[in-house]
Amino acid sequence: MLIDQCAYSNRWRAVTPAAKGIFALAGFVSAFAAGTPAAALCIALLMSGTTIFGAGVPLARFARAACVPFGFFLLGSVSLACSVDYRGGDFSIVWLPNGAAPVARVVARSCAALASLLFFALTTPMIDQIALFRRLKAPETLIEIMVLCYRMLFVFSATLRDVHTAQDARLGYATPKLALRSMGSLAAGLTVQVWRRAQALHLGAMSRNGEGPFRFLAPVFANKDRDVCFAIAAGALVLSLSCL
Repeated sequence: MLIDQCAYSNRWRAVTPAAKGIFALAGFVSAFAAGTPAAALCIALLMSGTTIFGAGVPLARFARAACVPFGFFLLGSVSLACSVDYRGGDFSIVWLPNGAAPVARVVARSCAALASLLFFALTTPMIDQIALFRRLKAPETLIEIMVLCYRMLFVFSATLRDVHTAQDARLGYATPKLALRSMGSLAAGLTVQVWRRAQALHLGAMSRNGEGPFRFLAPVFANKDRDVCFAIAAGALVLSLSCL
């Protein structure tokens, strides 16, 4: 998984998740508190630069992780600038009078919020995130859902790889027609395989009397107090950018 690889290989892997969470929260709050699109873009650049140059996450991996959510809210923001009108049997696109200003504000704030979330996700492994949420007294049901969804991502990835390898070994992608047919059977078979593996995972937990919250060994982080102080100072700087 791309995000997992970045979370375990970045320079700030040994930094306490509390410090990274404080800094990411400051960036997220600043994104919505920004009064102008320019201020929000400055926050987005600062959070992205911190992730790439500070934590050492490769630019290519950061771009791959950001391209899907960025494209999603970019397409969604188009509805703020224009609307589809149907009159006299013809469709027409009507640009709203104040469409540019809301779109610029939404896109800039979304970029800042996305950069803040990516900073936390790409620098903090899921196990550390779960330990942090548990210390913050998050509901155990929410934590268990996170753990199961995290586990099912790997089950889904492994199943997809196995089925695709089997199809490729039988020349299932030799021609466009065969590739289309293989993709259809892959989607159909993948649903059944993931369902069976999820059921096996559930039965395995039940057979071991899987009751109560999931427990993990939380790592010990050196210089925790120092890192938290640095994160508070950096978070204050990010919050000050929202006033520009």
